[in-house]
Amino acid sequence: VVTSDKIPKLDMLINHILKTNPRVKSIVLNLNTRKDNVILGDRVITVHGADSLIDTLGPFQFHVSPLSFYQVNPIQTVVLYEKAVEFAALAGNETVYDLYCGIGTISLFLARQAKQVIGVEVVDEAVQSARKNADLNGIENTEFHTGLAEEVVPRLYQQGKKADVVVVDPPRKGCDTTLLETMVKMQPERIVYVSCNPSTLAR
Repeated sequence: VVTSDKIPKLDMLINHILKTNPRVKSIVLNLNTRKDNVILGDRVITVHGADSLIDTLGPFQFHVSPLSFYQVNPIQTVVLYEKAVEFAALAGNETVYDLYCGIGTISLFLARQAKQVIGVEVVDEAVQSARKNADLNGIENTEFHTGLAEEVVPRLYQQGKKADVVVVDPPRKGCDTTLLETMVKMQPERIVYVSCNPSTLAR
């Protein structure tokens, strides 16, 4: 993550990285000139290798782009996602909402046992990757929407798209209050909450 795209001796830096670790596939600069605590900026510059990577989780392959959220421990990730699917207790006829879906990782695990999975994610690049990932794995019962979950879900609900099961995997700040209220109104059979922050989960 850099504050300027003018980096002195960038070629030397790239060569040093590749020499010391030949397993590196891509080197990407993320430009962030903001003065707040947000780590990543919106602009991405690939200076070596591909713009994205393909990784395997369980039976699926995933197209991972630089701005996508992706779990870093693939072995435990599969355990976590399979546990989420287990708690969802799908019979095959449910419409499932996967909120904060990222690149569609949990969505695809759920899609094997659901009638339809609707993913919602605020990062458009991640949504594009989620659609690619569904195609990459031959999954046809998913759809993905870009936007804030607290705005997209109420709109979908008003259009008559009710969830039988809701899976949420929010960032550390947890679910937005408007989203929680909409989830209660929808009265799904189950809500599966994947959490990285016990205090927001408790609230």
